[in-house]
Parts: sequence; structure tokens; C-alpha cells
Amino acid sequence: MSPLPRLFGTDGVRAPFGEPPLDRATVTALAAALGRSLAEAAAGAAAENSPEVVVGGDTRASTPEICRWVATGLTVGGARWRYVGVVPTPAVAWIVRDLGAAAGVAVSASHNPLPDNGVKLIDAAGAKWEPAAEAALERRMEADGDRGADPNAIDPADVVLATDAAEVERYLDHLAAGLAGHGGPGGRGGVDGDRPLAGLKVALDAAHGAASPYAARLFRRLGAEVVALCDAPDGRNINHGCGSTHPERLAAAVPAEGCDLGFAFDGDADRCLLVDALGQVRDGDAILYLWARALAEAGELEPPAVVATSMSNLGLERSLAEHGIRVVRCGVGDREVVEALRREGLVLGGEQSGHIVNRKLSTTGDGMLTAVHLAARVAAAGRPVGELLAGFRRFPQVLRNVRVRSKPTLESLPAVAAASRRVEDELGDAGRLVLRYSGTEPLARVMIEGPEQEAIERLAGELAAAIEEEVGAA
Repeated sequence: MSPLPRLFGTDGVRAPFGEPPLDRATVTALAAALGRSLAEAAAGAAAENSPEVVVGGDTRASTPEICRWVATGLTVGGARWRYVGVVPTPAVAWIVRDLGAAAGVAVSASHNPLPDNGVKLIDAAGAKWEPAAEAALERRMEADGDRGADPNAIDPADVVLATDAAEVERYLDHLAAGLAGHGGPGGRGGVDGDRPLAGLKVALDAAHGAASPYAARLFRRLGAEVVALCDAPDGRNINHGCGSTHPERLAAAVPAEGCDLGFAFDGDADRCLLVDALGQVRDGDAILYLWARALAEAGELEPPAVVATSMSNLGLERSLAEHGIRVVRCGVGDREVVEALRREGLVLGGEQSGHIVNRKLSTTGDGMLTAVHLAARVAAAGRPVGELLAGFRRFPQVLRNVRVRSKPTLESLPAVAAASRRVEDELGDAGRLVLRYSGTEPLARVMIEGPEQEAIERLAGELAAAIEEEVGAA
């Protein structure tokens, strides 16, 4: 087996279905290496106690086939597997912990459109694998050679994917149980403790993805009246003109249907965006503000701080500071958010994209969990989302992407370094510059915030021009 290119990106393995690294040979080899690694760690266990791996995925037509490849490789590697069918990625993470499984595999390309799909690895603690562990697994694949690369050791066509529906129901019970204590005197949710969303009318856009079988059912169980959108997956329509990457359909539906609020999920439902009663889309920063305020008022935000990425709006930082809540910044990516939460001993964190993590309730971003808790906040307050967000003032923000031919450190480029200094000098304490490369594309990202839109547009243009001069793609 020839030396492998790096398989894992910022969120697992992701590629068009059938193309390396998401071809049968590579996925089977990856799963076999995973199985062998887990089996060696559990050396001496009886066969019936060999390591178990939870396998599930989203609604893409290619997902069942990839799950069969994964199951084949795990079996070759000496691990057992349990299939949980179409489920959100955070459901795989929760079920791993619930079963005491050794690992989980979520087959999904998240918010990506077809023909992409992907493989995400979950560790025994329910967290996404660390980059060092992913790199070690790639080295293991190289060391295994043909033992791990043979896709014909077991015919995937012989693999029967029988869904463990009971575990999925336990996950939904977990989401519902997390709302215990919500509601209260004066709030619409206080009427019935088992129905904390009673009185709310909620629109849900499932992106024809993994939330499709569950989101409306969960909200109705909790007492909400539901307008369901984009919950009829056909294997090809996931994320197509809908969901968190295209929230305009939901934004139109919420006021048209007279809803109090709405939520748009992505393909694997690990993120969500919020839409208020007027049809205004509210991103992860707004969600963090609402949830942080609710937790602080309940005495459940100790210490009083949240984690947000370098891309989160400066307005979040300033608005929460007025309520005595500090913002700790971290790198981009939900894995970075989780690591910062652990390091700082904090409860709540997230990204603008809608990946929100509450460490008391989950180990990773969970769109449906976030949605029911935000809805419960609105129901208990008896006030519209727009009113609850009145104290959140967003700073004007500009994001420019510059296609590059290479990625030397930006500080090493004289024209870029000089332009960056000019931007920071002009902004002073009234704004913020974030300059970084994309982790998945040949792009440099320029993000500037400040009090005046025209000024930051000009500054972003100057800095983008400097990058194009130094490393811009032809």
C-alpha cells in the first residue's frame, strides 16, 4: 500500500462519493485499521466483549453503502458494530456514551451538497477524534498495508444493516429530558411540565437531512405546534436550497405561517440557525447570547463566560460584557470550541455557523438540542425572540476570501504584514481584524469588524489586494 495522503480534514474525511479518499478500498482500510486499533486496546476480551463501534449517518443515497464499507472493515479488524440508521451526528456521539462503546462512525458530509459524503470518527467519550489520533490511524493504515486495504475480505453486499431503533429513541428521550425545569409562572411553558413548548408555533427546516424523521416529532412531543419544511429526503435533495446553508425558505415561512420562531438544521443536524417571528435570520452568535443570558439568569453559567471563535462578532463580546459575561476566543471549528470549553472549565460555547455546545448536556454540537432549549427559553419568557435579543448589537462585519496559490505564514509576507498594521492602527479598540487561511480550501480569509461599514469595506479591500499581490492565484 503506497504512503497515504492526509485523509482527515478539519471535520473528518470528506470527498465526492466513490472518489479517493471516499472510495471503497480506502474506507474499508480505514475501518479495518480502526477495528484493529480498538481490538488491540481491548486485548484479552472475549469475542462477545470485543470493542463495539456505533455506525450511523445522514440521508444521502451513498450513506448506506459507505456504512457497509465501514462495517466490513470493522469486522476484518476484529471489532463489532451496531448500526443506528439515519441519525444526526450528535446522536451517534450520545449513543456511544450510552452504550459504553469504544467508538462511533458518523457517515455524513454535514452541510455539503451532493455528491459529497464523509466519515467522522467519534471517540469513547463522545467527542470527535483529535488530529493526533487521526494521524496515528493513518500511520496504522500504512503499517497494516494490504491487510487493511483489501476490500474483498468480506463482500459488503452481504452486510445487513439492521437499525437499532431503541437506541435512537433513547437519544430522543435524552433531548426531551434535558428540558426538565423549564417553563415557570407567567411563561407559556409553565402550564405543563411535560409540554414546555406548549403555546409556541415553530417552523422547522430539516434540510432533507438527518433531522427529518425526528425534529417535528420531538417538538410536537414537547407541546409545540409545528410547521415542518424540507423533511422528505430522497437521497439526492439533502441541503439543496434549504436548511442552515439556505435559510431564506424558512425566513419566508415563519412570518407567512404566523410562527413564533423557526430553526434551520444542516444535513447531519449538528448545527442550527434561528429565525425570529419577523423572518430575520439569527446566527450562532445570537443563539449564544440568548442561551448564555438564560443560563446566567438561572445561576447555571459558572464561571460567567462562554467560548466563541475568532470569527464571532465583536458585538457578542460587548453585549455579553454588559451582563457580566466574558467571551473566551478560540480557533475556528467545533472541535476547537470543545477543547477551549474543557481547558477553561466553561459550560457553553459555539460558532456563528450554529454549532453550539453545552457541556452539561452534550459532547459536541447538537442542532436539535440547541433548538429545543432556545424554544423553551422563548416559551418560558413569554416574549418574542426579537425582544429577547434587543440587547444584542452586532458590529458591521466584512469577510473577503482571496484565492491563493500557496499558504506561507501571512506574517512573513511584507506587503500583507504592512497592510495588517495599517488596518489595526486605524481600527484601534473600536474594531477587530482576523486574518487566516481556510483549512479546507486554497483561500485566505480577511474578516474586519468596526463601527462604520464603509470604512471596514475599504480596509478589507486594501488587505485583500496585498494578499493577491503576494500569493494570489493566477
